[in-house]
Amino acid sequence: MLDGWVCAFLLVLYCSVEVIDASAGDADPRYRVCITQCQETGCVAQRCFPNCKFSSDGEFIDRPWYMQQEPLYLQWKKWDCQSDCRYYCMLDREKERESHNLGPVKYHGKWPFRRIYGMQEPASVAFSALNLAMHFHGWVSFFILIYYKLPLKDGKKAYYEYAGLWHMYGLLSLNSWFWSAVFHSRDVDITEKLDYSSAVVLLGYSLILAILRTFSIRDEATRVMVAAPLIAFVTTHVMYINFYLLDYGMSCHVIFILLLPRLRVDCRNNSA
Repeated sequence: MLDGWVCAFLLVLYCSVEVIDASAGDADPRYRVCITQCQETGCVAQRCFPNCKFSSDGEFIDRPWYMQQEPLYLQWKKWDCQSDCRYYCMLDREKERESHNLGPVKYHGKWPFRRIYGMQEPASVAFSALNLAMHFHGWVSFFILIYYKLPLKDGKKAYYEYAGLWHMYGLLSLNSWFWSAVFHSRDVDITEKLDYSSAVVLLGYSLILAILRTFSIRDEATRVMVAAPLIAFVTTHVMYINFYLLDYGMSCHVIFILLLPRLRVDCRNNSA
């Protein structure tokens, strides 16, 4: 029980911290000057980027990598001008800091990782992929147990009444960790929204499942009455962050609202 409340306290503490847009790295004046010069010239020091294009009147032309005409799978390892400018200005600034015995700082909310095979955050991608693999293994193991090792109703349906709900949980978990890996591989607007939306949907469904399982709700009408308001709440928030504003502060509070009742349910189960 104590562990659950410790997690809740840490989450509240995290949400209480004021959210700011700039990290120490991208607030650095030298870094900003480098970005400005790169966007004007298309070069950082001796490196020039073909994605930095200018029109005949000297205006900067740049489109996100996922809006270009080439197929998506060909564009995946390519970067737009802004991303290249940020990346190489970050590397140059970190070399300067290292020469002055200064530690690394975050840029745009992320640590200065080097790209590996086109991946922006290789360590995070690896951990997300491992989580994806473990959830897939767990889901397949559950499927084999229910349908091949245990007896079935009328030879078709599982005796375990919550099998369908747990299958849905497994699929939503796989979806969430997949988009987490994609987001950490390439941080753009569309992958960020898919990652946050998938995480919110998974947390909302986890709360529904925890309530249904803890109170042994088997009646379909009662299940619908319990799930409907939570589904409406999660759907509204997903539409808000996708079509209006991706507000990290609000997302944090929504996650806390969805997670706290689940922690209480888990504590009740542990105490029982």
